[in-house]
Amino acid sequence: MGRTGARRRPHDGAFSAMDLTARHPRTGELLSTVKFMVQTLAAAGDLQRELTYDGLRAAEAKGNKGGRRPVVTAAKAAAVRAGYLGGQSIAGLARDHHVSRGAIRTAVADLMPEHTAVDQGAPAPELPVALDMPGKVADFLRTAELEPAERAALDLGVTVRRGQGYTLRISTTPAVHRQLLAHCQPLDGARSVPAQRKARREYENRVSTLATAGP
Repeated sequence: MGRTGARRRPHDGAFSAMDLTARHPRTGELLSTVKFMVQTLAAAGDLQRELTYDGLRAAEAKGNKGGRRPVVTAAKAAAVRAGYLGGQSIAGLARDHHVSRGAIRTAVADLMPEHTAVDQGAPAPELPVALDMPGKVADFLRTAELEPAERAALDLGVTVRRGQGYTLRISTTPAVHRQLLAHCQPLDGARSVPAQRKARREYENRVSTLATAGP
């Protein structure tokens, strides 16, 4: 028994009756039989690992790969796919090949309508466009309530000095440029100064050169 009062024994096998913590009553050292058994178990474990690695290397050399094998084997996959393209149902193929419906769906996943269907009428995604926003417009928008995409475009803008003023080079989609321009409407009001109205018109002219298609 060890200092904690616990005994360690193999769960099964030829050494299951031996205590791995047994010590000599006078010297306190592990019994020689225990040392021998531990060394034997360690050697057996090393041998087992070596044999396992050798087996895996030999299998790999023959082209065999580890891991779970597909339920629908390569030999069956061609027939399954041909049957699916020929109009057979998932349930029917599962019955014919004695596999689950999920296995059939996996084998024909790239052929299923939800994978291959393309909406030909869907517009192409908008690409970012760089426009220079007058500094007076940028200063006004920084105090406005913006959507996250609009705020991010403004925050990521690059300042370009222009004499006493500056412009903010913003790279974002045309839709976001139009949204930012819409927020600038108050700059055309009676309370705005001429410089602000002029800056807003400059930005409006630049945005109007973009594609007219809406978001």
